[in-house]
Amino acid sequence: MRNSWVRRITASAALAVFAAITLVGATGVAGAQTEDDPPSRDDPRVITVNGTGLVSWTPDVLELYLGVDTRGDTAGEALAQNSRLTVGVLQVLRDAGVPEKDIQTTNLSISPVYDDDGEVVIAYSVSNRVVAKLRDLNTAGDIIDEATKAAGDDIIVQGLYFSIDDNSKVVEQARTEAVKRAKAQAEQLAAAAGVELGALRSIDERYTPIGPALDAREDAPSTAESGDAASVPIQPGSEELSVDVTLVYEIG
Repeated sequence: MRNSWVRRITASAALAVFAAITLVGATGVAGAQTEDDPPSRDDPRVITVNGTGLVSWTPDVLELYLGVDTRGDTAGEALAQNSRLTVGVLQVLRDAGVPEKDIQTTNLSISPVYDDDGEVVIAYSVSNRVVAKLRDLNTAGDIIDEATKAAGDDIIVQGLYFSIDDNSKVVEQARTEAVKRAKAQAEQLAAAAGVELGALRSIDERYTPIGPALDAREDAPSTAESGDAASVPIQPGSEELSVDVTLVYEIG
């Protein structure tokens, strides 16, 4: 009888100890973060806002992509003709005052041309590309005209790419505008919600790179077809640089 009573006391004591441990553990978890601790990243008490800054700019550099495509009965014949015409195009650029550092030849290729059945070589094709960076945009149309005269029907105008030589100030202006817009939005939301806007927790930036203002297609008609027409019109116009920022603020 006495042994049974002892067992009941022991079991009750064990349950009491387990309950005490459970209570202490729960109290410790609940008190792990105090009011003085910084909020965790999972804390929902934040305001996330987005802002966009747009700045217009005028291009001051034009990259001109020219090419010369020739054919010949032999690879040597096609290459010799291509080299002669490409030299003429390069000379046009030099005569226009384009410095050597802004002229580059690229993508030279020699390949056989087959008949319709793809079995017999009927000719050889040579392609050479010239990239020129023009800082005087007013000369672009005349350069294209002169290059066409130098290479004739073998000239290829692959494309035009407008850009700005130094875009740091443009990016700075767009970035400042984007942050101002985002901050104003956060202040408005906090005021409307009746909460206090706290410290800035994070900031993320994305901006759209300056892209081509004009892109000529490979299958576009060559300027050689224009004959004695007026100079090719080149109008840089204006572009916009876009910067997007995301701000995350704590709220009280």
